[in-house]
Amino acid sequence: MIGLDTNVLVRYLAQDEPAQSARATKLIEHELSERQPGYISLIVLVETCWVLKRLYGATAAELRTTVRDLLDARQLAVESRQLVTQALARVTDGGSDVADALIAECAVNAGCERIVTFDKSAAKVGMSFLR
Repeated sequence: MIGLDTNVLVRYLAQDEPAQSARATKLIEHELSERQPGYISLIVLVETCWVLKRLYGATAAELRTTVRDLLDARQLAVESRQLVTQALARVTDGGSDVADALIAECAVNAGCERIVTFDKSAAKVGMSFLR
């Protein structure tokens, strides 16, 4: 298994920097396989979502599709695959996002009775707005 850093995954997905994007594409599409997968940690997944949302304007729907595609890619191993799948079910088109959903799902998985936040949009994925 080969660990992938956020910048490699973003270059592959965004195809925004010719030299680095080409190297990332070669690695992910031609060098990784089911037997030698690329590992995407939850941290890398969250950072990737943040970058795609903030720098590239990706919508909740686009991020949900991107994460599903990463989960479906045979040459990629996503940390806590089931947890990520459950988090995707929390994401709506009305402003919630994958990163918030992952935070909420991780907390639920850890046994938290509630998750508090100052982010009103995070309340859309099951967090409680702290007043």
